[in-house]
Parts: sequence; C-alpha cells; structure tokens
Amino acid sequence: MTFQKPAGLDFDMATIGDILQIVFADIILSGDNALVIGMAAAGLAPQHRKKAIAIGMAMAAGMRIFFAVIATYLLAIKGILLIGGVLLSWVCWRFYLDLKEFNQASVDSIDRAAPEDANVSGKSFWRAMLTILVADVSMSIDNIVAVAAIARDNTELLIFGLALAIAFMAFFASMIMRVMVRFRWLSYLGLIFLIYLAVAMLYDGLVELSFGLS
Repeated sequence: MTFQKPAGLDFDMATIGDILQIVFADIILSGDNALVIGMAAAGLAPQHRKKAIAIGMAMAAGMRIFFAVIATYLLAIKGILLIGGVLLSWVCWRFYLDLKEFNQASVDSIDRAAPEDANVSGKSFWRAMLTILVADVSMSIDNIVAVAAIARDNTELLIFGLALAIAFMAFFASMIMRVMVRFRWLSYLGLIFLIYLAVAMLYDGLVELSFGLS
C-alpha cells in the first residue's frame, strides 16, 4: 500500500532546515524588538503602557511588511546592516538616558502620577514612540535581511517568517513590559543586550562593506 503526499506540501529536508532557521532567527530578532517595545512601555505611566505596546507593535509589523516587499533591494545594498547598527546604537543611547530618569522613581510613584504631570507624561510617551520607531526600523531591517537570506527566492518562506516574527512580538512585548515594571533593574540587563546587538550589527555591516569594496 502506498501513500501519496498531499498536494501543496512539498517539504524536503532543505526546506525543513530553512523553516527551523527562520523560527530560530525570528525568536531571537523578534524577541529583541519586543524587548525594546516592552522596555519603552515600562518607563511610561500605567495608562500609556498598553497604548505604547499597541502602537509599537503596529509600527514594527508595518516596517517588516514594507521591508519584506523590498527585501531583494535591501539584500543588494552593501552595508545595510551597518545602517541598522547605527540606528540601534542611537536607541541604546536613548534608553540609557531614559533609564537614568525613569529608574529613579519607584513603580508606586509612577502609578500615583498626579494630573498636573500630564504634560510631562505626554512628552515621555512621544519620546518613547520615537525610540520605538527607530528601533523598529533597525530591527525590522535586521529581521527581514536574515529571513530573506534564509528564504532566498522562496516567497512562501518569506511570508511565513514575516507572520511568525509579528506573532512572536505580540507574545513577548507585553510579557517583557510586565517583568520590567516589576523588576526595574532588569532594564539595565536589557540595555546591555541591546548594546551587544548594536555592536554585532555594526561589525557585520563593516565586514559586509569591506568585502563589497574589495
């Protein structure tokens, strides 16, 4: 008795290997993006946190869709990771300044923010949005370049990687925000990790650029 493979399912070992690589890349890179969104939201007043996560998620998803559409052109740009690394370095600097300010106050003092602090809260919200936007651009470039490099000309794999990245961000961002609010000192560990990512992107971008010029 023989079994026929269902139509539309054309998985070989190479494709399965690519899928596993995409899943791993998305867990790491989407987790990084979720970390930025969660850290930025944790520094805001409670009434703004869910809004910041929702907007940050929407921007990250939009960036990934946009960069996925132009993925072929992105891969052709020499030093694209260097650009992403520079943007992420700026995000790290902004986070360092924000953490110095926000971590001076306890969570309880933030929760009891007075009505007269509304203007300050609004400024902090839009500052957090700018930080998230720049991080979304940087990390979306990194994520899509990584997934596109794995998927190559397979559009289905690229779409799969894109959808999975957005799903992972939705899962991780709120969770990270709650942890950061409860354990404020963890924000500095997150910042150290982001600095490591920025350095790695800058290094990879310089290596890619040097090979392109040689």
